[in-house]
Amino acid sequence: MHLSRRDFLRTSGMGFGAVALAGLLGREGSTAPLPSHFPARAKRVIHVFLNGGMSQVDTFDPKPELQARGGQRLPYDNLQTERKTGVALPSPFTFTRHGESGIPISDLFPHLARHADDLAVIRSMHVELPNHEMSLMLMNTGHMRQVRPSFGSWLTWGLGQENDNLPGFIALVPGGMPVGGAGNWRSAFLPGAFQGTHVDTSKADPSDLIDHIRNPRLSADRQREQFDLLRSLNARHLEERPGEAPLEARIRSFELAYRMQLEATEAFDVRQEPAHILEMYGEGPQNRQLLMARRLVERGVRFVQTWHGNMQPWDSHSNIRDEHRKVAGECDQGLGALLADLKARGMLDSTLVLCTGEFGRTPSVEMGQDGAGASQGRDHNHWGFSLWMAGGGVKGGTIHGATDDFGFRAVENPVSAHDLHATMLHLLGFDHTRLTYRYAGRDFRLTDVEGEVVRPILA
Repeated sequence: MHLSRRDFLRTSGMGFGAVALAGLLGREGSTAPLPSHFPARAKRVIHVFLNGGMSQVDTFDPKPELQARGGQRLPYDNLQTERKTGVALPSPFTFTRHGESGIPISDLFPHLARHADDLAVIRSMHVELPNHEMSLMLMNTGHMRQVRPSFGSWLTWGLGQENDNLPGFIALVPGGMPVGGAGNWRSAFLPGAFQGTHVDTSKADPSDLIDHIRNPRLSADRQREQFDLLRSLNARHLEERPGEAPLEARIRSFELAYRMQLEATEAFDVRQEPAHILEMYGEGPQNRQLLMARRLVERGVRFVQTWHGNMQPWDSHSNIRDEHRKVAGECDQGLGALLADLKARGMLDSTLVLCTGEFGRTPSVEMGQDGAGASQGRDHNHWGFSLWMAGGGVKGGTIHGATDDFGFRAVENPVSAHDLHATMLHLLGFDHTRLTYRYAGRDFRLTDVEGEVVRPILA
């Protein structure tokens, strides 16, 4: 018999459910959904984070003028980057138009290019600084410096959970942590139940993905007895401390850990997929975790974020050709398979897929700090870069915005991180100006005091 969390708490001994839910203000103790502001197009999100900074002029924003001016100084004044840059560096990759829409995509993404007509490519993204950690925080939480809840936390707080046996928000990271670590998926002042759950997907055996998911010494019945005792002790502890949100969050984590034993191992086990699905996604941790993301959203996880790897794998400072070729080759097959798989299962229309880095890269070569030693790589570029979205109410086969002739600065229909978040929340049924949380005497929102919905990319 499957019990919802609300039923589970209601039937727990010693009045634990009533204490836990009534002891907190508002809906702080509840994972039930908020009323949406209008009908949602998307029910869930898969966010593919190519951490390190994908180069827009080598992927989705071809620049003939950059190719023609290779080796020449570009006509820019005061466009500050993190390091010194030199002459124009033409893209070493070939662009081809794909699909009926004719969206240009470079040969870095041959599998993804087959789905061009499902993509909405935004070419005019911009952020505030060419710094990894601050730009990651901005793209994930809407703020560069202050502790703020991540998008996934806002989403799960607003939409609630569909599956009580799995976290509503999961961050898949193979082989380590990105810059900024768990700050990228924190819940901050939102209740702790909405924090992202980190899983290291470099481990192929699903029993190794989550530590201590099985108890090797106790039977299921004995473990249930142990859990019931712990629950009773926690109930007494909470009765003496009404209104303690951090305590409620810790108790919830115990509950979730117990319930995850029922479903987590199966959900993460991609080996249960048919051979043709495994072949479609391909091998390697990137492709495997993209398949894992599909399995998780299929089982009711609201927000799955897949990171490319430890630190910033897309940070191609020295050799854009070889380094971008390597990292794109690690995920391209899985990206194409993810869109095809979601579409075949009738899930793409209700699943918003976002693929982005924290910023782009310069169209010019990177130099040493002393102005010498030009590389064949590109520096960080926050002035203008590209991302793509698909599914979930997005208008496929669309290009929005533009950078200048060399791909350095967004000059047409610029889109900020707040605009991106406002658009995503809109697709999920929420007006970003009305999805607020009262904290420290102020109503906070993901988009702070800015943000406009990018309506031209909506279907």
